[in-house]
Amino acid sequence: MLVLFDCDGVLVDSEIIASRVDSERLAAIGYDISVQEMSHRFAGLTWERIAKLIEADLGHSLPEGFHAETDKELDERLAKDLQIIPGVQEMLDKLDYQRCICSNSSPERLKISLTKTKLYDRFRPYIFSAVAVRNKQPKPSPDVFLHGAAEFGVDPKDCVVVEDSTHGIHGARAAGMRVIGFTGGSHSWPGHADALTAAGAVTVINRMADLPAMVDALAAWNPDED
Repeated sequence: MLVLFDCDGVLVDSEIIASRVDSERLAAIGYDISVQEMSHRFAGLTWERIAKLIEADLGHSLPEGFHAETDKELDERLAKDLQIIPGVQEMLDKLDYQRCICSNSSPERLKISLTKTKLYDRFRPYIFSAVAVRNKQPKPSPDVFLHGAAEFGVDPKDCVVVEDSTHGIHGARAAGMRVIGFTGGSHSWPGHADALTAAGAVTVINRMADLPAMVDALAAWNPDED
């Protein structure tokens, strides 16, 4: 059994910080979008994908250097303000399974986030960035999940993914894995759990304390016997 964790919004409470930075910077160039809408609409997507969607709305390209400046500000905010999702350390103490991280964030961003929250040493070297493995395709591509399973030699059907975004769930399901949805991040919104269920999560939790028992239940459940 292998448990594959998304990082942003699952292990670290970063999605709300990213949404605030993006909302502020986009407002400065005339694209008004609330923090809540940023989270609801774009959580789990790479900046490249977000930029294409916003440029389609605007009808023109974002200013030159906008991405690099936004990235720099976000890295500074994460290094200063990022918090771990409540209960993650205690959950990891109780989780008796192999584990890794499969994220759309860059390796550099993962190092910043996981070091700040004292999680880096609990997962390394099994910290996988979708943009650095296989064909470098971000979720909803299944590539990063399949890479994680291959690193451990575990069949995808024996993998459980923990995700907070529909895009991540679609990628995990495409990899042939079961998914537990998570809505305990500060960016969660009304209807979040329903969206994760509709995307294919077998169940949804909002407390990390509930995860070990849920994984135990999935490990004991053989869907082929139903």
